[in-house]
Amino acid sequence: VEPRAKRRGTTKGSFYWHFADRAALIDAALAIWEREHTDAVIELAARASEGGSAGEQLRALLQQVISRQFSDRIELGLLSSTSDPRVRSALQRVTARRVDHVATLYEGMGMSSRAAHERSVIAISVYLGHLQLRHIDSATLPTNQRAWASHLDLIMDVLTGEEPAP
Repeated sequence: VEPRAKRRGTTKGSFYWHFADRAALIDAALAIWEREHTDAVIELAARASEGGSAGEQLRALLQQVISRQFSDRIELGLLSSTSDPRVRSALQRVTARRVDHVATLYEGMGMSSRAAHERSVIAISVYLGHLQLRHIDSATLPTNQRAWASHLDLIMDVLTGEEPAP
């Protein structure tokens, strides 16, 4: 706590005025991340596609999360910190929330519950893979607006293709 307070130009006492301990700070930071990187993104995508079909809502959501990955370094840091039970728990909650939300969109597109869940897991995996690629080797991803639009079309085609027979 002391080095962090010093870097912020404040005192340990000020820190303890706001947080009981380091664990409380971590819990507060994780709660903010969860709200801003999941709940707020879902709401923003819903507003962007208000009145649209489930497919249009899915596309709006994909546009939101893919555009955010240009500046998002937090999620990769959290993914590399799963040895901390608080971080792992937050990531599990967020992943479940994301999978459930995307599965609901797939169900709205007419997919069975099972297929919707499976596609949702794949869609979340695509997001995480893009996030990782963006930070490892961004040259593997499109570099201009038109190429991104085409890339997003391809992602949507792959993620919304015909449901396989049972």
